[in-house]
Amino acid sequence: MNVNGKKLTSLWTENKSVKIIDQTKLPFLVSIKQLRTKQHFINAINKMEVRGAPLIGVTAAFGFAISIKKNPTKKNIDKVHADFLKTRPTAVNLKWAIDEIRSSIIDVHCDKRFDVAFFKAQELRENDIKSCLNIAHNGYEIIKKHYKEKQRALNILTHCNAGWLATVDWGTALAPIFLAKKNKIPIHVWVDETRPRNQGANLTSYELNEEEIPNTIIADNTGG
Repeated sequence: MNVNGKKLTSLWTENKSVKIIDQTKLPFLVSIKQLRTKQHFINAINKMEVRGAPLIGVTAAFGFAISIKKNPTKKNIDKVHADFLKTRPTAVNLKWAIDEIRSSIIDVHCDKRFDVAFFKAQELRENDIKSCLNIAHNGYEIIKKHYKEKQRALNILTHCNAGWLATVDWGTALAPIFLAKKNKIPIHVWVDETRPRNQGANLTSYELNEEEIPNTIIADNTGG
């Protein structure tokens, strides 16, 4: 999606190195970080530099791969799995993703485990983008139907952050809104600030502004 007029995703790779947008700095600064070690990935999840269950899962998957590069033994695989599982136990995508990585490498020869794990993490990343794009198209049909009925700008209320920053790209609940904008359907979004972390105010409104979608931040209680 758009960041200062450029197309970016929330996580991407360059020559088997992993980069993220540090979301703790948004909306005031777009800070790109390279994650090089297991601790970098764990800190990114713990400190909410990456947020949203889908993105947390993909981040943990790449972190798992990087963490076994120098030591692909089963003992280290089990330790890395346990270490990542403790970072955000409530994010179900995290456990699912690291389980996927472990399953893909456990019966592979040690010399090939890193390459297989990294490839699997890339696959999870691409699948996340495809899934979110499917959400965009399905949700867009609902928005288009309402717009044909009303023939005026639609008002949509959001809570928390379900945009592309919560995933790799496009997002979940916001994805249909982004697609509607591309198809010139007028929408105004009422953005719950989302206490106590203010993901709505800091991230959702930021994403909407970058896509030039009109929005208003409101206190959570105003949503009712």
